Amino acid sequence: MAEYINNYVIVAIFIGLGIFLPVAALTIGRILRPNKPYHEKLTTYESGNDPIGGSQVRFNVRYYIFALMFVIFDVETVFLYPWAVAHKSLGLFALIEMLVFVFLLIVGLIYAWRKKVLRWTSI
Repeated sequence: MAEYINNYVIVAIFIGLGIFLPVAALTIGRILRPNKPYHEKLTTYESGNDPIGGSQVRFNVRYYIFALMFVIFDVETVFLYPWAVAHKSLGLFALIEMLVFVFLLIVGLIYAWRKKVLRWTSI
């Protein structure tokens, strides 16, 4: 029983350190850093140029759709990589399972293509 409590104490110490160290570092940094704000420091910085226009810019929703498609296929590669590394030891079942996974992603891509989601020009 004492061994289990000892494990919880170790976890509690790590959680406490995980909270204390960042707070202490940020507090010490706030105390030691110089604070001399002036107009140039408080202006918006855009690659060394003066900002033009407002800060609220509307983006086309297609940017987000393309980003989501990228994330979906990027996650697909994350799932495919471990299978590709160990495909010989996994056997036929894992191969069929991965083919079903890729097939479902291809079906989703064809569906998005047919719904003209991937067209960049305006409809």
